[in-house]
Amino acid sequence: MCGIVAYIGNKEAYPILLKGLKRLEYRGYDSAGVALIDKSDLNVFKHKGKVSELESFVNGKSLNGTIGIGHTRWATHGLPTNINAHPHQSENEEIVLIHNGIIENYSTIKEELINRGCIFKSETDTEVLVQFISELKKSSNISLFEAVRIALNEVVGAYAIVVMDKNNPDQLIAAKNSSPLVIGIGQNNEFFVASDATPIIEHTQNVVYLEDEEIAIIDRHKGFKLKNIKNQDQNPVIQEISMQLEALEKGGYDHFMLKEIFEQPKSVRDSMRGRLNLKKGLISLGGIKDYEKKLIGAKRIIITACGTSWHAGLVGEYLFENLARIPVEVEYASEFRYRNPIITQDDIIIAISQSGETADTLAAIKMAKQKGATILGICNVIGSTIPRETDAGSYTHAGPEIGVASTKAFTAQVTVLTLMALMIGYKKGTISHSDYNRYMVELDQIPRKIESVLKLNDQIKEIAEIYMNHPNALYLGRGFEFPVALEGALKLKEISYIHAEGYPAAEMKHGPIALIDEEMPVIVMASNGPLYEKLVSNIQEVKARKGKIMAIV
Repeated sequence: MCGIVAYIGNKEAYPILLKGLKRLEYRGYDSAGVALIDKSDLNVFKHKGKVSELESFVNGKSLNGTIGIGHTRWATHGLPTNINAHPHQSENEEIVLIHNGIIENYSTIKEELINRGCIFKSETDTEVLVQFISELKKSSNISLFEAVRIALNEVVGAYAIVVMDKNNPDQLIAAKNSSPLVIGIGQNNEFFVASDATPIIEHTQNVVYLEDEEIAIIDRHKGFKLKNIKNQDQNPVIQEISMQLEALEKGGYDHFMLKEIFEQPKSVRDSMRGRLNLKKGLISLGGIKDYEKKLIGAKRIIITACGTSWHAGLVGEYLFENLARIPVEVEYASEFRYRNPIITQDDIIIAISQSGETADTLAAIKMAKQKGATILGICNVIGSTIPRETDAGSYTHAGPEIGVASTKAFTAQVTVLTLMALMIGYKKGTISHSDYNRYMVELDQIPRKIESVLKLNDQIKEIAEIYMNHPNALYLGRGFEFPVALEGALKLKEISYIHAEGYPAAEMKHGPIALIDEEMPVIVMASNGPLYEKLVSNIQEVKARKGKIMAIV
């Protein structure tokens, strides 16, 4: 996932771009770059590696200019190299562009441009787009906006782009389709553009989230104008974001992931605040109030998500089937969107996403809407695309999640799914009043239990040091804890680059057991539930093969 940041105003652009890129590092990347226009001079600097390496690389170079663009790239087309890094320039070095997304028909466009004599330096689809825009502008003698608009009508795929022309240092062009882009509106015709609001909030809280196929013309003298790719005027909706700058700082922790792990008691509380009322014995989710009857009468729920959110959805499957007795299917959005699934108007789709911008999940939502299903969303970021595309939903209120690997978003998503399933189950009559009250009390105690676990930080660190050099790990769980095992394995892979797999404990004997020996750590989710005795039997199987057992009880 790439990161985009751009600025036009009366301040020096480079410090703003650099800080913005650092705010976007959580998105993951392998190279970074900036482009600045100083009067009529266009300076482009890009470097494989971290933003800090780019910062060292440009030290001592000309970094003047009050208009500029910056980018962090995650390689898709072409290796992570200096040449493939963004920004990309046209062959005449007049137009420069940054891009998040994938241009699916880039090879066809590239072949046409090569036939016209264009020479390419990189392997990227992005360079094809900037060359295409440049060729249109030059051959038809049209404005940058017109060239961008015509090019985007020919493009197939997802994009968020920002474009500059060295011959017009007073203008930025920004556009999006199926990839997020937000414009911050400052004072005195000062504007900021970014993939999300994190690089913007220290400058302004007034933002416009671009919709698909919208193009923003941002001029330091004329202000901000919005059109679509058909050249029709659009009315920008200015929103005020409530995110606080302090939430984007590490707050004394070594890194954001650690901070966010320790924020889980608060994020779970915040996800229940105003929704779980022990005194009245009520659960209320205002965001889905108008759809309660439809949920109560639902014949099928389909949960769709990606990554960690998919694991939360698997927990949701257990919750809805156990508490509300509604059949549930959980689908990877990246598969669901392409396989022409059978969806009826009676189905309810629950789409889960931390960011609210997950491309595959958004595509799955649009596909399901076309088939007439009711779409509910569970999302963390207010104002993001998924809440705007769904019929209704609930926010998790976990606060900004900056760490690359999701932590507090997962527990917040599970919290909201639990509230939803519990409320529907009670109103449907599939759980008793006494069980309903007992579950509510247990939910209310979860933040304190998380705090108790977090106090074991030093002991957990000691255990981690014992197993840190093992090249593989196996996570096991049963029932509700199987998705937790999957999530644990994913976290280990993401953070340590150690190969790890999550399995239902009973499935261990169908393959993974062959890999267990004295060098294999096996992490077992072993809370005291109805399948505990069976899980103990699975642990004995691991012990019989001298596996290193770590039980979470």
